[in-house]
Amino acid sequence: MARKEAIIMPNTENAPFSSAVRAGDFIFVSGTVGARDAKGNPVEGIQAQTRQCLESVKRVLEKAGASLSDVVKVQVFLTQAENWPKMNEVYTEYFPKDRPARTALITNLIRPEMLVEMECTAFKP
Repeated sequence: MARKEAIIMPNTENAPFSSAVRAGDFIFVSGTVGARDAKGNPVEGIQAQTRQCLESVKRVLEKAGASLSDVVKVQVFLTQAENWPKMNEVYTEYFPKDRPARTALITNLIRPEMLVEMECTAFKP
């Protein structure tokens, strides 16, 4: 029987969700934004926020015993369609080959300073 394990990152113990959940061989990473760095400082610009977002995803995956190379699906949420090309420039640095399946949407995010949010699913037997 597959087991379920919550992955909780430091300073998120009181969040109403887990940073990720491992369910059997799959790891589901919650939506991650890049509007603030690990020290809580604001991050501005779509490329910097995309990089921060993916670095956060990378840290969550590492805590779960996986890496970006294990990612099989990514969902990208952008607030502005014109940010698409610059987000992709950074995204392809993190996924240079064997890229995961991906869905992207243009939508509002919870706070106005947020330009991008990503969630992903990794497969790590």
